[in-house]
Amino acid sequence: MEILCDFLSTTAFATMILGNGLMIVIGIIFISLAIIKGYEPLLLVPIGFGIIVGNIPSIQGMSISVYDEGSVFSFIYFGVKHGLFPPLIFLGIGAMTDFSTMLSNPKLVLLGAAAQVGIFLTLIGAMYLGFSPSEAGAIGIIGGADGPTSIFLSAKLAPHLLGAIAIAAYSYMALVPVIQPPIMKLLTTKKERLIRMKQPRQVSQREKIIFPIMAFLISALIAPGSVVLTGMLFFGNLLKECGVTDRLANTASNAMIDIVTILLGFAVGASTQAQTFLTSQSVLIFGLGAFSFCIATAGGLLFAKFMNLFLTDKINPLIGAAGVSAIPDSARVVQMVGQKEDPHNFLLMHAMAPNVAGVIGSAIGAGVLWSVLVP
Repeated sequence: MEILCDFLSTTAFATMILGNGLMIVIGIIFISLAIIKGYEPLLLVPIGFGIIVGNIPSIQGMSISVYDEGSVFSFIYFGVKHGLFPPLIFLGIGAMTDFSTMLSNPKLVLLGAAAQVGIFLTLIGAMYLGFSPSEAGAIGIIGGADGPTSIFLSAKLAPHLLGAIAIAAYSYMALVPVIQPPIMKLLTTKKERLIRMKQPRQVSQREKIIFPIMAFLISALIAPGSVVLTGMLFFGNLLKECGVTDRLANTASNAMIDIVTILLGFAVGASTQAQTFLTSQSVLIFGLGAFSFCIATAGGLLFAKFMNLFLTDKINPLIGAAGVSAIPDSARVVQMVGQKEDPHNFLLMHAMAPNVAGVIGSAIGAGVLWSVLVP
């Protein structure tokens, strides 16, 4: 019996708390949503399994968790904690992204900019609730619905909130098809949802090559703090568009981004130990994140309606919802909602313009907040 008792004391059952069990259930829910509903499976499966792994308690003297110095998981978490993975994700996104629609109709960039209003309104709300300016800035960026940007900024401004902010950002990215449609229908009329837009013009190869260079210079000069993210984004896009580095572009947009997504998702999930994650602050962060995302969606929609007051060629306001940088999911949601009203109205290519503009806008917003709020 002594030997049996000694063995039982070394199992996770001896040190597991109710919170660990709750987090394991949440991890299983994440995996179920990914498999059954198809909500961002490339993100939710690694994150969900990481949550399960991270909430298995270790016995004293064993270095296992992401917070134990020298453990295997801590080395993987290094890329999250020090902001290494997000720029690599941006490199892959740049290599996958076609900016043609945005270049063919530059005014749609304004919709991506308008959607960033959620970031700054949430920052004010977070400060009102007692968060410090740097913590509020890290929380506010959730409104951009950009997981890598949220991780990067929180690693710089509020490392102690990194786990909660990362999980909130990726959760809302995955729930774009659930959160956005009700807001889109509430803020638009049937007549507006039926608007058909003109085909975008053909963009030349020269424009595609010049754009990432000029866009980086402009964004970097405006917000030097965005250099890490925008630099990698536009570098990846240049690899894609220049026509002489196809191998590099293919590697960045396939093998590399897949590897980094696996490591980042798993490490973020494994960082959500109940002992550090289940706090009142985490609940507030989730609430503020939801508010931020809803405001960002509404901001893009309402600004599209405002632009229509002055435009001869009307914009379908639905594409304003794609101003958040959940690429390409928010653009797909615009297409889905638009086709419910008119099956022959194809909005996807138009929605990609504010969608990619939102990616740039959230990166610049993060750079501005980092510059202003750095502790």
